Amino acid sequence: MPTIEPGGAWHVKRRLCLHASGRAPVRCPTFAGVGQEQQVQRAPQAIEADASHHDPAVAVATKLARWLDGRFVDPLLGLLLPGVGDLISGALGVYPILLAWRARAPKALLARMFLNLSIDAVGGAVPVLGDIWDFLFRAHAKNLALLQSRSRQGGAGGLQSRPTDVLVLIGAMLLFLAALAVPVIAAVFLVRALRG
Repeated sequence: MPTIEPGGAWHVKRRLCLHASGRAPVRCPTFAGVGQEQQVQRAPQAIEADASHHDPAVAVATKLARWLDGRFVDPLLGLLLPGVGDLISGALGVYPILLAWRARAPKALLARMFLNLSIDAVGGAVPVLGDIWDFLFRAHAKNLALLQSRSRQGGAGGLQSRPTDVLVLIGAMLLFLAALAVPVIAAVFLVRALRG
């Protein structure tokens, strides 16, 4: 039986997690491959405490991810403002990527972050099903975990860049821009169809 640390840590055992609050075993939270080599992942409530005493910009990104994914603002934006809500959510999701870029994160990490946002934007663009997708796929929390893993490493180790990573990064950025364009194009076609 794994030990449970105070502070909201998740402990993995046979693909089930035990939360420090004493809740029954649940499915383990995953952050796009981050933490697979580790047995302990931080719960969303513990993330803010870790980030707040290191870097104020990371603390802002933590609050942003907590609001967008933890309090379901991302899916609600998509539901209440179809198309525009996905654009707003995607634009806000670029902030952690800018922080990672400012910290000179490897291009492979930046590409993973852009791909997370792209998957979220493409999935969220589908009417009704996209809103359900936004509840399930939490790109902002995944990108925050990537950013925090980078800041814990202090810029060393982790993902190493290769020359081909530039092409992957450019492809991920283009996919992200295309994903943001999908709801805009759909809205334009809808308006034209309604006008006659």
